[in-house]
Formats: sequence, structure tokens, C-alpha cells
Amino acid sequence: MRSPRCRAAWTVLALAAGLAAACAWFGAAVDGRLSPGGVVPAATEAARADRLLQEGFASAPPHLVLVTRVSGATRSVEESAAAAQGNELVRRLSTDRSVARVVSYWQTRAPSLRSADRRGALVLVRLRGGEREATAAAGRLVPRMAGRHGPLHVEVTGEAASRAEALRLAERDQLRAEVLALPLTALLLLVVFGSAVAALLPVAVGVLAVLGAQAVLRLLTFCTEVTVSATNISSALGFALAVDYSLFLLARHREETAAGAAPGTALRTALRTAGRAVLFSAGTVILSLASLLVFPHTVLRSIAYGGIAVTVFAALAGLVVLPALLTVLGPRVHRPGVLTRRRRRGPGPHSGSGTAGPGRWGRLALAAQRRPGRVAVGVTAVLLVLAAPFTRVQIGLFDDRVQPATSTVAKAGTVLRHDYRLGTVITPTTVVLPHFDPRRHAADLDAYARRVSLQKSVARVETATGSYARGARTPPAGTAASAYASPHGAWLAVATPGEPYSTANRDLARTLRGLPAPAPVLVGGPGAVLDDVQRTLLARLPWCLAIAGTTLLALTLALTRRPVMALTALLLNALSLAASFGVLVFVFQEGHGAGLLGGFPVTGTTDVLMPALVFGIAFGLSMDYAIFLLARVCEEYERAPDAATAVVRGLDRTARLFTWAALTLAVVMAVLATSDLVMLKIIGVGLALAVLLDATVVRGLLAPAVLALAGRAAWWSPWPRPPAPAPQPLPQRRPLAGPAGTRHPRSDP
Repeated sequence: MRSPRCRAAWTVLALAAGLAAACAWFGAAVDGRLSPGGVVPAATEAARADRLLQEGFASAPPHLVLVTRVSGATRSVEESAAAAQGNELVRRLSTDRSVARVVSYWQTRAPSLRSADRRGALVLVRLRGGEREATAAAGRLVPRMAGRHGPLHVEVTGEAASRAEALRLAERDQLRAEVLALPLTALLLLVVFGSAVAALLPVAVGVLAVLGAQAVLRLLTFCTEVTVSATNISSALGFALAVDYSLFLLARHREETAAGAAPGTALRTALRTAGRAVLFSAGTVILSLASLLVFPHTVLRSIAYGGIAVTVFAALAGLVVLPALLTVLGPRVHRPGVLTRRRRRGPGPHSGSGTAGPGRWGRLALAAQRRPGRVAVGVTAVLLVLAAPFTRVQIGLFDDRVQPATSTVAKAGTVLRHDYRLGTVITPTTVVLPHFDPRRHAADLDAYARRVSLQKSVARVETATGSYARGARTPPAGTAASAYASPHGAWLAVATPGEPYSTANRDLARTLRGLPAPAPVLVGGPGAVLDDVQRTLLARLPWCLAIAGTTLLALTLALTRRPVMALTALLLNALSLAASFGVLVFVFQEGHGAGLLGGFPVTGTTDVLMPALVFGIAFGLSMDYAIFLLARVCEEYERAPDAATAVVRGLDRTARLFTWAALTLAVVMAVLATSDLVMLKIIGVGLALAVLLDATVVRGLLAPAVLALAGRAAWWSPWPRPPAPAPQPLPQRRPLAGPAGTRHPRSDP
């Protein structure tokens, strides 16, 4: 007959299975409701200028650019066969319900729409609706338009095409990451535990966490915008946290059962000790991700939503479902497998010794405490060297170059940069004058356009009164002057050389916003977007850092009750994160080692959102390991208040665990880094590097050395200590899978 405890466990598992099925059903349709953008906050000047252009003017910059090139016997786009096919492309696009306007070289004969060798020409397409509608239309039109059309070979690029391609790649990458992450995680855990049953439990927790997060994200799409990157990152994060939480709970449960505790007692002890650390650890990750909610950028908020949801579900599954599984499975959880038997037959680190001294990590902690000054200075110097490239960071924004080189969008973008002037009709800086009548105030508009054309980095200005260059009126570039005026006002297209999201364009946008104008202006375009995104990010960044720092410090203080220890953990975490940032700049901005990561375009800039995004995720994950280490160190100190012994025992009990957890997370993030999207590569590499540095060098060497240097101050607490149990020697434990009476020095798996 089943015991009441076993019946309760089966009830929990039945409810969990029902919830997982409901979440899987509801969250399955989340991909169709996600948006690809979310970089530019809706309230910024650049976003308002773009909306006004879209709603009030027929000549707004295009969403799609068809890059055509003649092939075969045709030598020029002006030959009759090429012209006929070009006009046919225009006709087909014009009849599509999603297309608002089509402009081509064959209609306007504008030199800016034709390549210098006369073998290429452009077709510019403006789509109807907002960002989501334009992206959906691009996803439908690009496959139809790309390819060979008679004598013309067509490739498609543009803002909407780039977003549609990013959506397609993100969905494919997520499926690939999940397919690869599951077996790799299970294999690593099998190596750790040597038990197939125990190895599958964290995978089950990860699946529950990911399914729950997918359902929450779909629910959020009914009330706010959620970007596609939220699902990719939350899935990887879910498996990583599931491994962390399950690993520590299972290890403590195994440790207690190996010491002879009854199953129920072992489970209660594991929940009271490791479970408490899991709860605090989940809190650190949630609070770190919550700091991203202060930013108005939808992509940052979306990743915060997904990360918080998956962390909550991972913690709930680890603290509720995993104990129920342990109760139901009983001794089978730790039943030895082939790997365990082989490991037992091999010589241990203390084979033949009659005593159980510290393991490898404990001996490392002892060495660090003997020479704490040298170790602290040496490790800190190495981390600062790794962090140094971050001083060379150049801020920019992702563009079509983040697509893989095989993408038609990337190919077309390369041709566009090589053969045409991007800053003329494709991505100009836009200056909108709402409610301005250019006919009544033509002289004012003429004088303003001349002033704009004299500014640094300006090649040409097009507006309702004509074309301008270097302060003088010039022959028109092709677009009719009437296209720059409407009942909603007037606008200027400011052509600039170089890359759209360059610092020169950003500085030009700032200059134009301060330039005297005949009416209030809204400045848009790539440079203005970069300026607005950077301004809003920097304005909220102190709040983000303050929220993350103070909340995590308070949480660590609540766990340890020792202010100096909590502050030390926070500072060490910041140091390892700075090293990760430096490596990201060295690799992704400067291109060192690109071949090792499958290759990616090197633009010489770092996306302005990436540091904040990596900080929000990695800061909590790194504190995750600090929580587990400090929780066990403080537990050992309460048993026998000897600081050096507490650090050695705490590190010996936990370091192998969080090192394996970090390795598993690094593998999951390495799968994410196989993505064709540079943004996901950066996040995957950044998180993997941050946790590996933190779990090995920082926690294994730097933390023991700094605690030794701090001395008594590290252990000072303003709160009275609870009565400590009698000091206990380090227990002699039999091997977890071996026969009774056999000794083994390790208590972790």
C-alpha cells in the first residue's frame, strides 16, 4: 500500500503533467505572434518621424529594395528585354495588396537607381501597414521576387526583408538548438551522475520550464509586443537553470542518502539546504533580468519577460516536481550505471588512504588561502587584461550585415553597398516638418535646405523646393519635388555617404536637431535611430545597474547575513563580467577568431543594446554560482566556526557541482552560438564565457583568496548567530554506488 507521502507525490506529478500539456498546447502558436523588431522605442523622435512619413507622404524610404542585374547576352538594363522585364516586375508588385508604392529606374531614369556599369538597377518598394504587417508582407514577397526573371537576376534586401529573414532564421535556430540541447544536456548529466534516471530528471525539469515560458510569452503577446529573440534565449536559459537547480538538489540528496539518512530525511535536508540556495539563486536571476524592464526597448523587455518566466518555472519544477519524482523513484534515482562502475574501479584521488582529506577543489582553496595576495593580484590582472578591449568599444546598431553570407538579403546588401550610394534614396536621414506648407513658405524651406546641405557629412538634400548640394541648388536627382510635400507638411531627404548606422550619421542627426528651422522638425533615419536608441539606453542604464546591484546585494546579504561577504561576491561578479565584455569586443567587433565560431560579418562596431542585454542575463547567472558557494560555506561555518576550514569544505562540496553546471550551460549556450544570427552568437558566447570564468577562476581561486585577505571582516555579521550544533568531523562516506563499508573521500556525485 502506498504511503500518504507517495500518494501526494503522484498527485503533484499528475498536476504537473496536466499543466505541461496545457502549456505545450497554448504555447505552440507563440511563434506566429512574435515580432522581429523592438529596437527603437515608440516614443522617440526617430520613431515618430518614421510614422509620420509612412502615414502622410507617398515618398517615404522603401521597405524593400530589389537589386537587379542583367546576365547572359544582355549588356545593359536599358536594353529592351531588360527594360520590359523590369517594368513587368513593377507591374506585378504594384498589383499586390500589401504594396503602397513602387519606384524603379525604368520609370524615373534616376542615375542613383542605376549602377555605374549600367548592368544593375534598383526597384524600391514601400509596403502598407506597420512593422509587423510590413515584415509579414516581406516574408511573402521576397521568395517570389528573388531569383531569375528573364534577363534579370533579382536579389532582395531592405529593412523589412532583413526583419523577415531574421524571423525565419530565429525560428530555425530555435528548433535546432532545442534538438541539440536536449541530448547534449542528458549526455553531460549522465557523465556527472553515472545514472540514467538521475540524468533525465534535470532534462524533465528543463522541458517543464521551457513549456511554461512559451505559454507565458504567448499570453503576453495579447497585451504587449514580444520579439522573437525572447523564445530563443528563454529556451536556452531554461535548460541551463534546470541543470543548475536539479544538480544541486540531487547532489545534496545523494550526499545525505550516502551518509545513511532515510529517504524522507534526505529529501527534507536537501530542500532545507540546497533548496534554500535554489530559491535565492532563482531570485538573483529574476532580479537581474528584471533590471532590463527599466528600458523602453521592446527587445530588452521581451527577453526579460521570457527569462523571468523560465526562471520561475525552473525553480518551481526543481522545488516541487523534482522532489515528487525523487519520492516516487526512491533508490532507483541513484542506481549505478556503467559509467559509475567504471569510475569506481579506477583509482580515486585518495586511494588507499585511510583518511578523507580535501579533494582537488579543496586543495586549490587551501593553496589560494596560503598566498592570498599573490593569487588575488594575479587573477585580477588576468581578468583586467581580458576586460581591456572593452575600452575600445565602438557603438552601432545591427543592420542587414548580421545575416549569414548565404542569405539573399546579405548578398543584395553587399551589392548595394558596392555599386550604389546607400544614403541617397535607400537610407537617407529624414527631416520632417509637420503641418508646414512648402508653397506658402517656399523661401524659408529653400533657405533651410541650403543650410542643411552645408553640414558636414551631407552629400545632397532633396525636398519640395528642389535639390541642394554645398549650399546651392542643383539639378534634381530624379524624385519629383512634389513627393516631398503633402497636406501633412513637408520633408527633406538628406543623403549621406558611408554606412547608415555610423557615428557620423548619428552626429549629423544631433546637429540637425539643433539647427534653426522654419518650423518644428522631427529628424529620423538610421543616424537618428542610433542616437535615440543610445540616448534612451544611457538615460536608463544607471537605474538598471542600481536595481540589479542593490537587489542582488540585499538578496545575498539575506542569505549569508554577512555584509562584507555579500559585497565581495558582488564585486567579483562584476569583475568577471567585465572580462566577458572585453572578450566580446575582441571577438565580435574586431573579428579575432571569427573562423572558430563558424564565421560572421565583422562591422567594426558593437550593437548598442548588447552590453545591457548580456549584463542583464549574465549578472544573475554568475551570481547563481556565488549563491551556491556562499550558502554551503556559511553552512559549514555554522557547524564549526573556522573560516579557512569552512571555505575549503564549502568549495570542496560545491565547486565540482557548479563547474559541471557551468559546463552544461556553456554547452547549451554554444548550441545557441551556432545560430546564423550574430545577436544570438554574441549572447551565447558571452554567457558561456561569463559562467565558465566565474565557476572556475573566480570561485575556485579569487573568492578563497579575497575571503582570506578580508579575514574576520568577511565573517562579521550584525545579526546574532543561531546556536550552532556540535562540531562534526568531515564524515567518512562510502562511495555512492559501492558496497557498504567502502570509503570514498568525495560527497558530491
